[in-house]
Amino acid sequence: MNTPNKLTLLRIILVPLFMFCCMHLAGPYARLIATVIFVLAFLTDWMDGYLARKNNQVTNFGKIMDPLADKMLTTAALVCLTAEGTVSAWVTVIILTREFIVSGIRIAAAAEGNVIAASIWGKLKTLWQSVALTAALLFGGHIVIDICIWIAAALTIISGVDYVVKNAKFLSMK
Repeated sequence: MNTPNKLTLLRIILVPLFMFCCMHLAGPYARLIATVIFVLAFLTDWMDGYLARKNNQVTNFGKIMDPLADKMLTTAALVCLTAEGTVSAWVTVIILTREFIVSGIRIAAAAEGNVIAASIWGKLKTLWQSVALTAALLFGGHIVIDICIWIAAALTIISGVDYVVKNAKFLSMK
């Protein structure tokens, strides 16, 4: 197993650890520990992609598991922050709906032997979601955090529409 795939697996392993720290760990540094784990996991996403491309180590495992690992991490943060009331359930539903739709299209494309690369909108969405969720983890409910979360939700919608329009051919009902 190559290093990028190991980093993807590490991100998957960090998800339940993040959730445990976010929801069950007590003490003055519990939230900081959860946030550090979230940021570390997010950085493995950037690093595995960089290394895979740089070292020509792109694999089918990575093509499938990397986006799933990202969705697991984002979902975990959204669930934790929604449960405590920091993030609106509407934002969580918007983001999760987009992720389910995009995953469905990716599965349909893969069934036909196609892999769909992330667009610039998808990359912006991921960056904004990660920044907004990190800020929400660190600072909780604050108007600036709310604005960042809603910007992330707007980018999620834009990237989802872009993804559906560009890949509608995989949604054929034939």
